[in-house]
Amino acid sequence: MSESLYYTKGGSKAECYKEILAQIKSLIESETDMIANMANICAVLKEVFAFFWVGFYLVKGEELVLGPFQGPLACTRIAKGKGVCGTAWIQAKTLIVPDVNAFEGHIACSSLSRSEIVVPVFGKNKIIAVLDVDSDQLDMFDDVDRAYLEKIVEYLFDNNQRNYK
Repeated sequence: MSESLYYTKGGSKAECYKEILAQIKSLIESETDMIANMANICAVLKEVFAFFWVGFYLVKGEELVLGPFQGPLACTRIAKGKGVCGTAWIQAKTLIVPDVNAFEGHIACSSLSRSEIVVPVFGKNKIIAVLDVDSDQLDMFDDVDRAYLEKIVEYLFDNNQRNYK
């Protein structure tokens, strides 16, 4: 894939996701380094949707450790079961939080973050990371985001099965 991204500026959220989905798949399918692929996924999502923060946290023992991201400084480590990321990890499911201040145990890496979606990234029989996306607006994420972000992390899983050592 080239270094250019093609999507309709001003299109609906679903249209933008549809347009970038094949591009993301093409971008990562021939790359064997998971960190490089995570970095490019963050860049694509940040550029297309102008999310406040987009990044991955990698499972390291009993905590999540900051991985590739786009946005302001972030929390470096999150304990299993803590905050939205740690909760999504332990529950092994995507969490959409319309108002992070109403989420019991929310970890405020930035006071500007208002809503969040966290999607687990599965490896062989376990979660290997989570994709965390924050917005500076309330109630920014919905089932459209869930469906497409889950598809994007599924590409990481598929690539993991083929390429990552």
